[in-house]
Amino acid sequence: MKTLGYLSYALLACLPFSEAHPGMGEQMAEMRRVANKIQRRQSKELIGDLATLADSKLTSIGKDIKAILLDQQNAESSTIDASIPAGAIGSAACKADLCCHWKWLAYEMTAKFNGTSGRCSKFARQAVRLGFHDAGVWSRDSGYGGADGSILLSNEMSRADNNGLAAIADQTNKWYTKYNQYGLSMADIIQFGANVATVVCPLGPRIRSFVGRKDNTKAGPTGLLPGEKDSADVLIKLFQAKTIDPHDLVALVGAHTTSQQHFVNTARDGDPQDTTPGIWDVAFYPQTTNNPPVRVLKFQSDINLSKDSRTSPEWAEFSGSGGQNHWNEDYSVAYTRLSLLGVNNINDLKECTKVLPARRSSFVSEDQKVLDMWLAGQFNQLNNMVDDAIQLTGVTTGT
Repeated sequence: MKTLGYLSYALLACLPFSEAHPGMGEQMAEMRRVANKIQRRQSKELIGDLATLADSKLTSIGKDIKAILLDQQNAESSTIDASIPAGAIGSAACKADLCCHWKWLAYEMTAKFNGTSGRCSKFARQAVRLGFHDAGVWSRDSGYGGADGSILLSNEMSRADNNGLAAIADQTNKWYTKYNQYGLSMADIIQFGANVATVVCPLGPRIRSFVGRKDNTKAGPTGLLPGEKDSADVLIKLFQAKTIDPHDLVALVGAHTTSQQHFVNTARDGDPQDTTPGIWDVAFYPQTTNNPPVRVLKFQSDINLSKDSRTSPEWAEFSGSGGQNHWNEDYSVAYTRLSLLGVNNINDLKECTKVLPARRSSFVSEDQKVLDMWLAGQFNQLNNMVDDAIQLTGVTTGT
Protein backbone atom coordinates (compact mmCIF):
# COMPACT_ATOMS: atom_id res chain seq x y z
CA MET A 1 0.00 0.00 0.00
CA LYS A 2 1.37 3.43 -0.89
CA THR A 3 2.18 5.78 1.94
CA LEU A 4 -0.70 8.16 2.56
CA GLY A 5 -0.73 11.44 4.40
CA TYR A 6 -2.78 11.94 7.54
CA LEU A 7 -5.60 13.71 5.67
CA SER A 8 -5.85 10.94 3.09
CA TYR A 9 -6.04 8.30 5.80
CA ALA A 10 -8.60 10.28 7.73
CA LEU A 11 -10.86 10.75 4.69
CA LEU A 12 -10.61 7.13 3.64
CA ALA A 13 -11.18 5.90 7.17
CA CYS A 14 -14.45 7.82 7.37
CA LEU A 15 -15.95 5.99 4.39
CA PRO A 16 -18.41 3.21 5.27
CA PHE A 17 -17.49 -0.24 4.01
CA SER A 18 -20.54 -0.25 1.72
CA GLU A 19 -18.95 2.54 -0.35
CA ALA A 20 -15.63 0.76 -0.67
CA HIS A 21 -14.73 -1.48 -3.56
CA PRO A 22 -15.72 -5.12 -2.86
CA GLY A 23 -12.90 -6.92 -1.07
CA MET A 24 -11.47 -3.78 0.45
CA GLY A 25 -12.95 -4.41 3.90
CA GLU A 26 -9.65 -5.39 5.51
CA GLN A 27 -7.79 -2.50 3.88
CA MET A 28 -10.42 -0.06 5.07
CA ALA A 29 -10.23 -1.46 8.60
CA GLU A 30 -6.46 -0.97 8.55
CA MET A 31 -6.91 2.59 7.31
CA ARG A 32 -9.31 3.30 10.14
CA ARG A 33 -6.81 1.92 12.61
CA VAL A 34 -3.94 4.00 11.22
CA ALA A 35 -6.06 7.16 11.21
CA ASN A 36 -7.16 6.55 14.78
CA LYS A 37 -3.57 5.93 15.85
CA ILE A 38 -2.41 9.19 14.30
CA GLN A 39 -5.16 11.05 16.13
CA ARG A 40 -4.27 9.37 19.43
CA ARG A 41 -0.61 10.28 19.08
CA GLN A 42 -1.53 13.94 19.10
CA SER A 43 -3.01 13.62 22.59
CA LYS A 44 -0.29 11.46 24.15
CA GLU A 45 1.41 12.95 27.21
CA LEU A 46 4.96 12.62 28.42
CA ILE A 47 5.53 11.72 32.06
CA GLY A 48 8.23 12.03 34.69
CA ASP A 49 11.39 13.88 33.74
CA LEU A 50 10.69 13.31 30.04
CA ALA A 51 7.96 15.93 30.29
CA THR A 52 10.51 18.68 30.87
CA LEU A 53 13.80 17.52 29.36
CA ALA A 54 14.83 18.84 25.95
CA ASP A 55 15.58 16.25 23.28
CA SER A 56 19.23 17.31 23.36
CA LYS A 57 19.39 16.14 26.99
CA LEU A 58 17.94 12.69 26.36
CA THR A 59 19.96 9.49 26.56
CA SER A 60 19.42 6.80 23.92
CA ILE A 61 17.13 4.97 26.35
CA GLY A 62 15.33 8.22 27.16
CA LYS A 63 14.72 8.79 23.45
CA ASP A 64 13.37 5.27 22.99
CA ILE A 65 11.04 5.54 25.96
CA LYS A 66 9.82 8.92 24.78
CA ALA A 67 9.00 7.43 21.38
CA ILE A 68 7.15 4.54 23.05
CA LEU A 69 5.15 6.91 25.27
CA LEU A 70 4.17 8.93 22.20
CA ASP A 71 3.18 5.68 20.43
CA GLN A 72 5.80 6.27 17.76
CA GLN A 73 7.78 3.12 18.51
CA ASN A 74 6.97 -0.49 19.31
CA ALA A 75 7.56 -1.53 22.92
CA GLU A 76 8.24 -5.18 22.09
CA SER A 77 11.67 -6.73 21.55
CA SER A 78 12.97 -10.05 20.27
CA THR A 79 16.60 -9.40 21.26
CA ILE A 80 17.73 -12.29 23.47
CA ASP A 81 21.06 -12.89 25.21
CA ALA A 82 21.33 -16.68 25.15
CA SER A 83 24.75 -16.78 26.80
CA ILE A 84 25.26 -17.92 30.37
CA PRO A 85 25.45 -15.14 33.00
CA ALA A 86 28.80 -13.35 33.31
CA GLY A 87 29.36 -14.93 36.71
CA ALA A 88 27.70 -16.49 39.73
CA ILE A 89 25.31 -14.45 41.85
CA GLY A 90 27.37 -11.99 43.90
CA SER A 91 30.59 -12.58 41.99
CA ALA A 92 32.77 -9.72 40.84
CA ALA A 93 32.08 -10.65 37.21
CA CYS A 94 28.33 -10.55 37.77
CA LYS A 95 28.51 -7.25 39.63
CA ALA A 96 30.42 -5.75 36.70
CA ASP A 97 27.68 -6.70 34.22
CA LEU A 98 24.58 -4.48 34.44
CA CYS A 99 22.13 -7.24 33.54
CA CYS A 100 23.85 -10.29 35.09
CA HIS A 101 21.83 -10.39 38.29
CA TRP A 102 18.68 -9.62 36.30
CA LYS A 103 19.41 -12.71 34.21
CA TRP A 104 19.71 -14.88 37.33
CA LEU A 105 16.44 -13.39 38.60
CA ALA A 106 14.78 -14.01 35.23
CA TYR A 107 15.75 -17.68 35.51
CA GLU A 108 14.10 -17.93 38.92
CA MET A 109 11.01 -16.05 37.84
CA THR A 110 10.58 -18.12 34.69
CA ALA A 111 10.70 -21.34 36.69
CA LYS A 112 8.15 -19.99 39.17
CA PHE A 113 5.83 -18.61 36.52
CA ASN A 114 5.59 -21.74 34.35
CA GLY A 115 2.75 -24.09 35.32
CA THR A 116 3.05 -27.83 34.73
CA SER A 117 0.09 -27.50 32.36
CA GLY A 118 2.17 -25.33 30.05
CA ARG A 119 0.06 -22.31 30.96
CA CYS A 120 1.46 -19.61 33.20
CA SER A 121 1.01 -20.24 36.92
CA LYS A 122 -0.87 -18.34 39.58
CA PHE A 123 2.43 -16.66 40.52
CA ALA A 124 2.70 -15.25 36.99
CA ARG A 125 -0.88 -14.03 36.97
CA GLN A 126 -0.42 -12.40 40.35
CA ALA A 127 2.90 -10.86 39.25
CA VAL A 128 1.14 -9.03 36.42
CA ARG A 129 -1.47 -7.74 38.87
CA LEU A 130 1.22 -6.76 41.39
CA GLY A 131 2.87 -4.63 38.72
CA PHE A 132 -0.47 -2.95 37.98
CA HIS A 133 -1.20 -2.25 41.63
CA ASP A 134 2.20 -0.81 42.51
CA ALA A 135 2.32 1.51 39.51
CA GLY A 136 -1.38 2.36 39.36
CA VAL A 137 -1.43 4.16 42.71
CA TRP A 138 -0.60 7.46 41.02
CA SER A 139 -2.40 10.31 39.27
CA ARG A 140 -1.56 13.78 38.00
CA ASP A 141 -2.95 15.24 41.22
CA SER A 142 -1.45 12.80 43.72
CA GLY A 143 2.06 14.23 43.67
CA TYR A 144 3.53 10.90 44.73
CA GLY A 145 3.09 7.15 44.35
CA GLY A 146 3.49 5.04 41.22
CA ALA A 147 6.02 2.36 40.33
CA ASP A 148 8.13 2.78 43.45
CA GLY A 149 7.89 -0.56 45.26
CA SER A 150 5.70 0.89 48.00
CA ILE A 151 3.09 -1.84 47.63
CA LEU A 152 5.56 -4.16 49.41
CA LEU A 153 7.74 -1.63 51.24
CA SER A 154 4.85 0.02 53.11
CA ASN A 155 1.49 -1.14 54.47
CA GLU A 156 -0.35 -1.13 51.13
CA MET A 157 -0.80 -4.92 51.20
CA SER A 158 -3.30 -4.46 54.03
CA ARG A 159 -5.70 -2.72 51.64
CA ALA A 160 -8.64 -4.68 50.24
CA ASP A 161 -7.53 -3.64 46.73
CA ASN A 162 -4.61 -6.02 47.09
CA ASN A 163 -6.49 -9.12 48.23
CA GLY A 164 -5.23 -12.16 46.36
CA LEU A 165 -1.64 -10.96 46.04
CA ALA A 166 -0.24 -12.59 49.18
CA ALA A 167 1.57 -15.45 47.42
CA ILE A 168 3.41 -13.29 44.90
CA ALA A 169 4.08 -10.64 47.57
CA ASP A 170 5.80 -13.25 49.74
CA GLN A 171 7.83 -14.56 46.80
CA THR A 172 8.79 -11.07 45.60
CA ASN A 173 9.95 -10.13 49.10
CA LYS A 174 12.24 -13.18 49.00
CA TRP A 175 13.67 -12.10 45.65
CA TYR A 176 14.17 -8.58 47.02
CA THR A 177 16.03 -9.92 50.07
CA LYS A 178 18.27 -11.97 47.81
CA TYR A 179 18.99 -9.40 45.09
CA ASN A 180 18.64 -5.94 46.64
CA GLN A 181 22.19 -6.21 48.01
CA TYR A 182 23.34 -6.22 44.39
CA GLY A 183 21.48 -3.02 43.53
CA LEU A 184 18.11 -4.36 42.36
CA SER A 185 15.31 -2.15 43.68
CA MET A 186 11.91 -3.43 44.79
CA ALA A 187 10.26 -1.11 42.25
CA ASP A 188 12.26 -2.67 39.42
CA ILE A 189 11.83 -6.25 40.64
CA ILE A 190 8.04 -5.80 40.65
CA GLN A 191 7.88 -4.34 37.13
CA PHE A 192 10.48 -6.78 35.79
CA GLY A 193 8.40 -9.60 37.28
CA ALA A 194 5.28 -8.36 35.51
CA ASN A 195 7.12 -8.38 32.18
CA VAL A 196 8.66 -11.82 32.75
CA ALA A 197 5.24 -13.15 33.71
CA THR A 198 3.63 -11.66 30.60
CA VAL A 199 6.07 -13.32 28.22
CA VAL A 200 6.01 -16.63 30.13
CA CYS A 201 2.25 -16.76 29.56
CA PRO A 202 1.74 -18.46 26.17
CA LEU A 203 1.23 -15.93 23.32
CA GLY A 204 2.20 -12.99 25.55
CA PRO A 205 4.37 -10.12 24.27
CA ARG A 206 8.02 -9.63 25.17
CA ILE A 207 7.98 -6.08 26.52
CA ARG A 208 11.12 -3.96 26.70
CA SER A 209 12.23 -3.87 30.32
CA PHE A 210 13.94 -0.87 31.89
CA VAL A 211 15.62 -0.73 35.30
CA GLY A 212 16.78 1.99 37.64
CA ARG A 213 13.55 2.99 39.43
CA LYS A 214 13.91 4.29 42.96
CA ASP A 215 12.20 2.71 45.96
CA ASN A 216 9.83 4.51 48.30
CA THR A 217 8.66 3.26 51.70
CA LYS A 218 5.79 5.76 51.87
CA ALA A 219 2.41 4.18 51.11
CA GLY A 220 0.83 5.45 47.92
CA PRO A 221 -2.50 7.32 47.93
CA THR A 222 -5.77 5.41 48.20
CA GLY A 223 -8.73 5.37 45.82
CA LEU A 224 -6.68 5.22 42.62
CA LEU A 225 -7.20 1.58 41.61
CA PRO A 226 -10.22 0.43 39.58
CA GLY A 227 -13.09 -1.59 41.04
CA GLU A 228 -14.80 -4.56 39.40
CA LYS A 229 -18.18 -2.78 39.42
CA ASP A 230 -17.02 0.62 38.15
CA SER A 231 -18.86 2.27 35.29
CA ALA A 232 -17.05 3.02 32.05
CA ASP A 233 -17.19 6.72 32.88
CA VAL A 234 -15.52 6.19 36.26
CA LEU A 235 -12.83 3.98 34.75
CA ILE A 236 -12.08 6.30 31.85
CA LYS A 237 -11.74 9.32 34.13
CA LEU A 238 -9.64 7.34 36.62
CA PHE A 239 -7.15 6.31 33.94
CA GLN A 240 -7.11 9.63 32.12
CA ALA A 241 -5.83 11.09 35.40
CA LYS A 242 -2.94 8.61 35.00
CA THR A 243 -2.31 9.87 31.41
CA ILE A 244 -3.80 6.61 30.08
CA ASP A 245 -6.41 7.13 27.36
CA PRO A 246 -9.51 4.94 26.74
CA HIS A 247 -7.74 3.01 23.97
CA ASP A 248 -4.85 2.02 26.24
CA LEU A 249 -7.27 1.25 29.06
CA VAL A 250 -8.97 -1.34 26.84
CA ALA A 251 -5.57 -2.87 26.07
CA LEU A 252 -4.61 -3.04 29.74
CA VAL A 253 -7.79 -4.74 31.00
CA GLY A 254 -7.14 -7.54 28.52
CA ALA A 255 -4.70 -8.95 31.09
CA HIS A 256 -7.83 -10.47 32.65
CA THR A 257 -7.53 -13.15 29.97
CA THR A 258 -5.06 -15.08 32.14
CA SER A 259 -6.76 -14.64 35.49
CA GLN A 260 -8.81 -16.57 38.03
CA GLN A 261 -10.83 -14.54 40.51
CA HIS A 262 -10.96 -15.31 44.22
CA PHE A 263 -12.53 -12.27 45.88
CA VAL A 264 -15.04 -10.74 43.45
CA ASN A 265 -17.37 -13.68 44.08
CA THR A 266 -16.11 -15.98 46.83
CA ALA A 267 -18.81 -18.54 46.05
CA ARG A 268 -17.12 -19.01 42.68
CA ASP A 269 -13.54 -19.06 43.95
CA GLY A 270 -11.10 -19.81 41.14
CA ASP A 271 -13.39 -19.03 38.21
CA PRO A 272 -11.56 -17.47 35.23
CA GLN A 273 -12.49 -14.46 33.12
CA ASP A 274 -12.42 -16.40 29.86
CA THR A 275 -12.08 -19.99 28.70
CA THR A 276 -8.28 -19.83 28.39
CA PRO A 277 -6.93 -18.86 31.82
CA GLY A 278 -3.15 -18.88 31.95
CA ILE A 279 -2.92 -18.09 28.23
CA TRP A 280 -2.28 -14.55 26.97
CA ASP A 281 -4.81 -14.61 24.15
CA VAL A 282 -7.70 -12.39 23.07
CA ALA A 283 -10.51 -14.80 24.01
CA PHE A 284 -11.38 -12.43 26.86
CA TYR A 285 -12.65 -9.71 24.54
CA PRO A 286 -15.38 -11.54 22.55
CA GLN A 287 -16.33 -13.68 25.54
CA THR A 288 -17.02 -10.60 27.63
CA THR A 289 -19.62 -9.53 25.08
CA ASN A 290 -21.01 -13.01 24.35
CA ASN A 291 -22.08 -16.10 26.32
CA PRO A 292 -19.09 -18.20 27.47
CA PRO A 293 -19.35 -21.42 29.55
CA VAL A 294 -20.83 -21.20 33.04
CA ARG A 295 -17.49 -21.26 34.85
CA VAL A 296 -16.39 -17.98 33.23
CA LEU A 297 -17.09 -15.03 35.52
CA LYS A 298 -17.31 -11.67 33.77
CA PHE A 299 -16.52 -8.52 35.74
CA GLN A 300 -19.21 -5.85 35.46
CA SER A 301 -16.52 -3.23 34.86
CA ASP A 302 -15.31 -5.14 31.79
CA ILE A 303 -18.84 -5.47 30.47
CA ASN A 304 -19.30 -1.73 30.93
CA LEU A 305 -16.15 -0.93 28.96
CA SER A 306 -17.09 -3.33 26.17
CA LYS A 307 -20.33 -1.40 25.61
CA ASP A 308 -19.23 2.22 25.99
CA SER A 309 -18.88 4.16 22.73
CA ARG A 310 -15.44 5.46 23.76
CA THR A 311 -14.01 1.99 24.26
CA SER A 312 -16.18 -0.46 22.29
CA PRO A 313 -14.48 0.13 18.89
CA GLU A 314 -11.10 -0.99 20.23
CA TRP A 315 -12.78 -3.86 22.08
CA ALA A 316 -14.15 -5.01 18.73
CA GLU A 317 -10.72 -4.62 17.10
CA PHE A 318 -9.10 -6.94 19.64
CA SER A 319 -12.00 -9.40 19.24
CA GLY A 320 -11.62 -9.65 15.47
CA SER A 321 -9.20 -11.06 12.94
CA GLY A 322 -5.62 -10.10 13.74
CA GLY A 323 -6.60 -9.17 17.26
CA GLN A 324 -3.74 -11.05 18.93
CA ASN A 325 -0.87 -9.15 17.32
CA HIS A 326 -2.78 -5.88 17.56
CA TRP A 327 -3.42 -6.41 21.27
CA ASN A 328 0.14 -7.49 22.06
CA GLU A 329 1.48 -4.38 20.36
CA ASP A 330 -0.97 -2.03 22.07
CA TYR A 331 -0.67 -3.68 25.48
CA SER A 332 3.13 -3.40 25.38
CA VAL A 333 2.98 0.34 24.76
CA ALA A 334 0.23 0.87 27.35
CA TYR A 335 1.97 -1.19 30.03
CA THR A 336 5.28 0.57 29.45
CA ARG A 337 3.52 3.83 30.30
CA LEU A 338 1.84 2.32 33.35
CA SER A 339 5.14 0.86 34.60
CA LEU A 340 6.73 4.32 34.55
CA LEU A 341 4.05 6.30 36.37
CA GLY A 342 5.61 8.29 39.20
CA VAL A 343 9.14 7.55 37.94
CA ASN A 344 11.07 10.83 37.75
CA ASN A 345 14.40 9.52 36.50
CA ILE A 346 13.22 7.86 33.28
CA ASN A 347 16.08 9.41 31.30
CA ASP A 348 18.60 7.63 33.54
CA LEU A 349 17.08 4.15 33.22
CA LYS A 350 18.96 1.25 31.67
CA GLU A 351 17.66 -1.69 29.66
CA CYS A 352 17.83 -5.41 30.44
CA THR A 353 15.20 -6.76 28.04
CA LYS A 354 17.73 -9.19 26.59
CA VAL A 355 17.56 -11.43 29.69
CA LEU A 356 13.82 -12.09 29.39
CA PRO A 357 12.86 -15.55 28.13
CA ALA A 358 11.68 -15.97 24.55
CA ARG A 359 7.99 -15.53 23.87
CA ARG A 360 5.84 -18.50 22.93
CA SER A 361 3.99 -17.63 19.74
CA SER A 362 1.93 -20.82 19.78
CA PHE A 363 0.41 -23.11 22.40
CA VAL A 364 -1.29 -26.49 22.26
CA SER A 365 -3.54 -27.27 25.21
CA GLU A 366 -2.94 -30.97 25.73
CA ASP A 367 -5.60 -31.16 28.43
CA GLN A 368 -8.30 -29.03 26.81
CA LYS A 369 -10.92 -31.76 27.11
CA VAL A 370 -10.50 -31.83 30.87
CA LEU A 371 -10.38 -28.04 31.09
CA ASP A 372 -13.57 -27.77 29.04
CA MET A 373 -15.32 -30.15 31.43
CA TRP A 374 -14.29 -27.91 34.32
CA LEU A 375 -15.39 -24.76 32.52
CA ALA A 376 -18.76 -26.35 31.82
CA GLY A 377 -19.24 -26.94 35.54
CA GLN A 378 -18.72 -30.71 35.59
CA PHE A 379 -16.09 -30.43 38.35
CA ASN A 380 -16.27 -28.68 41.69
CA GLN A 381 -13.89 -25.76 42.19
CA LEU A 382 -10.31 -26.75 41.46
CA ASN A 383 -8.15 -23.69 41.98
CA ASN A 384 -4.99 -25.39 40.73
CA MET A 385 -6.69 -26.66 37.59
CA VAL A 386 -5.13 -24.06 35.34
CA ASP A 387 -1.61 -24.67 36.66
CA ASP A 388 -1.73 -28.44 36.98
CA ALA A 389 -4.50 -29.73 34.69
CA ILE A 390 -2.05 -31.66 32.53
CA GLN A 391 -1.75 -34.09 35.42
CA LEU A 392 -5.40 -34.99 34.87
CA THR A 393 -5.24 -35.94 31.20
CA GLY A 394 -5.93 -39.55 32.12
CA VAL A 395 -9.40 -38.69 33.39
CA THR A 396 -12.03 -40.34 31.22
CA THR A 397 -15.06 -38.48 29.95
CA GLY A 398 -17.41 -41.43 30.00
CA THR A 399 -20.39 -41.68 32.37
